[in-house]
Amino acid sequence: MDFCGLTKTSTLDYPGKIAAVLFAPLCNYDCFYCHNRALLEKEAPLMDPKEITDFLDKRQGLVDAVVLTGGEATLQSGLVDFAKMLKDKGYLVKLDTNGSNPDVVQKLIDGKLLDYVALDYKAPWDRYTEICGKGADSEAVKKTIDFLVDAGFDFELRTTVIPQLSLKDLTQMAQAVPKVPHFMLQQYKEPQYYKPEDQFRIRQKPYGLLTLIEMAGKISPLQPNVAVR
Repeated sequence: MDFCGLTKTSTLDYPGKIAAVLFAPLCNYDCFYCHNRALLEKEAPLMDPKEITDFLDKRQGLVDAVVLTGGEATLQSGLVDFAKMLKDKGYLVKLDTNGSNPDVVQKLIDGKLLDYVALDYKAPWDRYTEICGKGADSEAVKKTIDFLVDAGFDFELRTTVIPQLSLKDLTQMAQAVPKVPHFMLQQYKEPQYYKPEDQFRIRQKPYGLLTLIEMAGKISPLQPNVAVR
């Protein structure tokens, strides 16, 4: 499996655990506000696999979990084998995903290779290509969410509340999915790198924390486990 970035220690990326975070290259989405835009390019420099395995061997017992993120990790053909290797080493495994590959997520969960999933729920279904680019398939995301709910799996939906999303949008999103274990509203922060044609969208004024808390309160009847991050 290919990786092009590593955060050795994080207390933010896996709830209640100390985690290492591995960043896989490439993504099938093109969200205009992406904070990992450098990973979307085919030329993204790859890490030495031995460096990664050596790190994981040394951190056994010191780090609780490994987070597989990107980019979009489910595009990697070696993901299942890599997750099995992590489980064999005693790590909890969390997957960050855009939900576009439900069959891969199901294979990982059926194989008991995941402990937690964070799925980025980007926008109302009819705005997915507007927000995430032409490659976005909202039907695949729906399928992934439905599978996670039906499986009784511990996961979170997380929505970055970009300025282009309104309370009406968030309400529509909350209504469009079953009740989930965790529904996280995240503050929007302007990315360092973006496409020049997206400059106007990028620089729209973000919502403040108090506004997000108010929004969370208003959608809580639809998603009781909503919170602000």
